[in-house]
Amino acid sequence: MSSLVTLLPVAAAALRRRKAAFAGSYLALTLGVTLVATTGTLLDNTAGDDSPLGAPSLHKVLLFSAAMAAFVAVFVVAGTFAFAVAQRRQEIAMLRAVGATPRQVVGLITGEAAVVALAAAVTGCLLALPGAPALAAWLVARGAAPDGFAAHPAPAPLLTAAAVGLLVALLGAVAAALRAGRVRAVEALGDAAVDRTVMTPVRWACALAGLLALAGTVGYYLAAPTMPAAPGDQPADPQLASQWVLGADLLTITALALFAPLIVPPLVRALSAPLARAVGAAPLLARQNALTAVRRTVSTATPAFLTIALTGTVIGSTAAFADAMTAQNRATTAARYVLRPGATPLPDDAAHRLTADRPGLRATATTPTVVTGLGAAPADFADPGEDSPASAPSAATVVDGDLATAWTLPVVQGAAADLHGATLAASTDQARGHGWTLGDQVHLRLADGTVTTLRLALVYRTQLGLDEILLSGDATTAHLAGAHPGAVHLSAEPPAADRLGGELTDARALGPDPGAHYAWIATTTILGPALLYALIAIANTMVMSAADRRRDFTVLRLAGTLRRQVLHMVALEAVLVVATAAVLALAVTALTQYGTTALLNHRILAGQAAIDPQLPWLPLGAAAAVCLALAVAASVLPSRIALARAR
Repeated sequence: MSSLVTLLPVAAAALRRRKAAFAGSYLALTLGVTLVATTGTLLDNTAGDDSPLGAPSLHKVLLFSAAMAAFVAVFVVAGTFAFAVAQRRQEIAMLRAVGATPRQVVGLITGEAAVVALAAAVTGCLLALPGAPALAAWLVARGAAPDGFAAHPAPAPLLTAAAVGLLVALLGAVAAALRAGRVRAVEALGDAAVDRTVMTPVRWACALAGLLALAGTVGYYLAAPTMPAAPGDQPADPQLASQWVLGADLLTITALALFAPLIVPPLVRALSAPLARAVGAAPLLARQNALTAVRRTVSTATPAFLTIALTGTVIGSTAAFADAMTAQNRATTAARYVLRPGATPLPDDAAHRLTADRPGLRATATTPTVVTGLGAAPADFADPGEDSPASAPSAATVVDGDLATAWTLPVVQGAAADLHGATLAASTDQARGHGWTLGDQVHLRLADGTVTTLRLALVYRTQLGLDEILLSGDATTAHLAGAHPGAVHLSAEPPAADRLGGELTDARALGPDPGAHYAWIATTTILGPALLYALIAIANTMVMSAADRRRDFTVLRLAGTLRRQVLHMVALEAVLVVATAAVLALAVTALTQYGTTALLNHRILAGQAAIDPQLPWLPLGAAAAVCLALAVAASVLPSRIALARAR
């Protein structure tokens, strides 16, 4: 303890001298804890499937959002604290030269990191208190959360976010400190300017584990088109499929990020090859700086890579699912025209009023609803508790009329004509999950609280844009509790449909599936906060990097380099960093888009329709442009200030 106390003046001097590094670490962790605590608080205030009708499960969306926030925060916080320690290699070398032991160096850096991390964790939790209600209000305004949804503060998500932030920050700092403390003084002084070993044993182990997992993912992607697609075996549930795809995307990004110290130098060398033939000093210096300072290049490229890669993979996957949903909807729609609500809801008897004016016209009304206790035992319905099986909600659609008029579904068991009377239809996922077979009696509670028993008359392959439970209107229309039809499917064009206030659409020209709207809201909720944090991290890391180069700028100015040449060099380095990140992100997006399309075509669409792989060029370009603008501005402006002070 006494040996560490003697280093307190050194810690105080380091805090004064490296304000930018400590401020950058503090900001990265503060915002990371805020992000995780905010999404965690919202998640803590949801339970089960409490979203608006037609929307994805709010609980699952917030679970993905919290996972995405934690994923980005862990990378950024660990990288920022490790980068802050790596910037002090020359200072650590001097301490080792004057007799500081490795234990003292590790203790000093760990203590400094603990103080900064503790202050940042507390600040982040305080910022999450107003942040969570603001995000909850945004979700309600966009229709992704039910009216009245609010975020009530809870200690568990705040403490979890603070603990995760502290742990990640300390692990990042301690790992870098151990690496620095083990080097002999002479070696440390010799390595101060050039990064020779960036891949540590721990990073190698994590990277190889990620590579093995990635190899399995790529193998599945490549094998998907030739794997047998048994109707009862495909992961057709859109929620399960989207979860799998998101996990594969994050796994691919993680594997590449862990191997970044090996991938970045040759990629920078290839991208900067034209600069090697440049006449001016700035391009040559920019190229050599990016190649020799690998840690700095990797640390500054990581947030940009995360931003562009997450934008490409998540938006690309969402677009692929939306295209598949639309294609499948067109393939299964049997109606000639579809009447949907306009400014006002459709009347309850819309189908009857349309067919009354035209004999021979067939009309089927479909109404979204929610049932509870699907498949529960009769005795469970007497228990009103939240944990009772009879309280579990499930989305369903009431089909009032002939099912074949509305859709031509891929039938596995039964027939569409059998959905009448006291019956229901279920998807293959629902039937397999509950262990149902054709003819089974299924107990459930309807929207008005009525407990009823319906016979399973039809099992169909799960569809992306269709609920997994279809209820016969004969037994359930009277129990819809004031719900209005969501659509009326018609076999021909009806007369005077505009009198009902709806929007009549030719089924042959159907646009995007209405459910795709909620998919994009979910994507924004999942991706938006994490991307905003990653963009701030880009500026933060660039500022930290520029503030540490005042001595380099002084040497360049003494050697006769003009100020504009130095700024030109800094800007070119930022361009190289973002270009490297963009190329890696493009590779990730291309791989995941191919895999997602193969999965959708072979395992979900399964011959009903097909979609082509498409890269989201506009989002990728926009993300790269924003990263480039931020990186250049956040490196040039602090460098201009550093040059002014270096005179």
